[in-house]
Formats: sequence, structure tokens, C-alpha cells
Amino acid sequence: MAKPASLFSLFLSFLLLFHGCIARQRGQQQQSECQIQRLTALEPREYVQAEAGVTELWDSRNEQLQCAGVSVIRHTIQPKGLLLPSYTNSPLLVYIVEGRGIHGVMLPGCPETFQSSQQSQQERAEREGQSFQDRHQRIRHLQQGDFVAYPAGAAHWVYNDGERDLIAVVLLDTGNNANQLDRDPITLAEAFRVDTETAQKLRGEDDQRGHIVRAERGLSVVQPPLSREEQERGERGNGLDETICSTRLQENLENPSRADIYNPRAGRLSTLNSLTMPVLKFLQLSAGRGVLYKNAIMAPHSNLNAHSVMYVTRGDGRAQIVDHRGQTVFNEELREGQIVVVPQNFVIVKEAGNQGLEWVAFKTNDNAMINTLSGRTSVMRGLPVDVVANAYQIPREEARRVKYNRRETILFESRQRSEKIASA
Repeated sequence: MAKPASLFSLFLSFLLLFHGCIARQRGQQQQSECQIQRLTALEPREYVQAEAGVTELWDSRNEQLQCAGVSVIRHTIQPKGLLLPSYTNSPLLVYIVEGRGIHGVMLPGCPETFQSSQQSQQERAEREGQSFQDRHQRIRHLQQGDFVAYPAGAAHWVYNDGERDLIAVVLLDTGNNANQLDRDPITLAEAFRVDTETAQKLRGEDDQRGHIVRAERGLSVVQPPLSREEQERGERGNGLDETICSTRLQENLENPSRADIYNPRAGRLSTLNSLTMPVLKFLQLSAGRGVLYKNAIMAPHSNLNAHSVMYVTRGDGRAQIVDHRGQTVFNEELREGQIVVVPQNFVIVKEAGNQGLEWVAFKTNDNAMINTLSGRTSVMRGLPVDVVANAYQIPREEARRVKYNRRETILFESRQRSEKIASA
């Protein structure tokens, strides 16, 4: 895997000619923070334990995450665990690694469209000796493979109604200025029209349970049947008739039929951007999911207009990353649970191990574009053979093989497998 470094250097010298007209920058300050000499695979540095789960945090001061302008956390919510309502001053993009549950998003100004039925009202009245009908904003189901978008400032909560842990990886776009609210108990009491004692409970100062609490009796909320919600997910809007209250906030990329690129001998890629989920235009974020089979390779490629944060969900493999000067800045093994930051215009090539390699990628542009350096749609295919021969000082016939040897687009089967097929 170390040999391609010299080729990457020559490829990139060509690509830099087009850098100014193709890539859209995220701002001079962010670009100046990306003078990175060495990349490393990152693991969580801090752990916050709660009554019904744990939150792991990657070091937001790490220069790689600062380069991308993001922070990353991972929630593990136990069965019957409730991630308490919270909001951030930055957009969030969440991936459900495993488990299932329900979640709610409180979008400012949107109506409470879910309300309990007369039957449930009567049952509750009999139990509690009073008449009460609950109303709240829409509740959605969560399952493995879901990407969920939370706009900045939108309060949200998550409840694990399954039988095993719910694990969620969260990317926060930290490019926004912090905003804090007044939390004085008297002010809260006036705002909610409650007494001061209740207001102090709202602040949670003496609550030792943490940010993930256990709902011992379960959670009684109004929610649609899962089958109905799955049907709604299959009905894609055109992006024109959606409002902020009805916009689709999640998409599942687990199903192989959802793949945008598929090679039966190498793997598959699925992408999620503002064209498929319009709310991402508002968040200025996108995502993707990749699966490489045993020893398969994803072609060397770079992100033209975005930084990328790769999170390994399963398996293992190896990655090499080369910067815009052609210097190798990462050449290491990857394993489940690690993240790797790939700055804009850095080239990465991935090779799966014997167990295959699966990952998700969060990107800092709502319509992130990639440029491949080998394969049928690569920049190499667009060059005349004589240009390739002279650029790399190789015979013309060798240049022709370099240009046309790979017929796949971006996912390549393992060399061992292709050699076995050829010998057969």
C-alpha cells in the first residue's frame, strides 16, 4: 500500500491546476487550520457515565477535528434508557450503529400533530383519576442504518424501546458561535408558570442520574405503527412541497438495494445528500456508507469540496492518506470504533481486511463531490496516453495499461480473487 504514494504526488500535481475552479472553500480560517503533517486514527478520550447509558467524546481540541470544524460523540443507551431532551447551537448528523428506538424533534413553530386517542385518554383517566389528553410533535422510529439530521437549536430526545443497547454516533458541526440561555430559577418559574421548587427541578442541579435516565415503566407516547412509518420512508418527496415541519429528517442506508454504486465482487457505496434529503441543504452536511468485501479496495479518491470524517462500523482494513503535496500523512490499520479525518483534497485509498470493512462518512458539504484517481471514471482515463507516458516516464504500452487496466468505477475486487478467476 505504500507504493502508490509517488503516483499520488504526480496525480495531485495535475489536480492542483483545477483546485481553484472546482473546490468550494469553507472559509479562510478553517483552511488555515489544516496544515497537518500527520493524521492518526482517533478513539474516544472522555467518558460520561449516566444511569442508563454512557456518552463517549472524542477530543474536540484535536487538530484533525479542528481542521474539519467538527466534534464527534457516541451515545450508548441501554434498554428503557431515555436520552434527555437537549439541543446544541450547531447542526447534528447522527448514525444509528445498532439497536432501535424512538425519537422526537421539537422544531420551533411547528404544531403538535400527535395526540392521544379517546380510548387512551379514558385509560389514563382511570389510572390517574383525572382527564388528560397529551399532544406533542411527531415521533419517529429509529433503527440500525438510520442517518438522522437535527437542525441547530432543535431540541431532541431518544428512547431505547428495544432489548439491546442503542448505539449512535453523532457529528456536530462546531463552526457556529456558542449561545447560552438564562437559567435563573426565578426566570424559569415565570417562563413556565410554575413554582420555584419545580423550576429548580427543571434545572436538574440535584439530579444524579446524568443525561441518560431509565424509564422504569417504559415510555407512553403517541406514535404511528412501524409499518406505516416504513411506508412513508419509501415515499420520497420532490423537495418543493416540504416545509420545515414536514421535512424528512432521516434516511436508512442499511439495505443493499439502496446502494448507489455496487460491485458484486467488491462491495457497495450509498450516499446521502441534499438531493435525496433536502434538509441537508439547510445543515450544509452530507453522509455516506461504504461496504468493502474481503481484501477489496476502494479507489484512491479525494473530496473536492468537503472535509470527511470516517467512522468504522464493522470489520478492519488499512487506509493510506496523502496530502496535497503528495506526502503520506496516514498509513495505518483501521478497526471498529475508530474515526479518521480526511481533509479536503487529501487523497485516501482503503483496503479491507479478511473480515471486510464497513464505515460511514460524515461530510461538511450538503453535496460533497469526489474525484477518483484510478478506475473507469477517473482523471487518468481523461488523459491522453502520451501525456501519461511522459508524465511518469514509462513506455507508451505501459501507459496504456495504467490507463485502461481498471474497468471498474471505484470499487475494486481483491487481487487474489481476480487472479483466481483469471487462472480458472
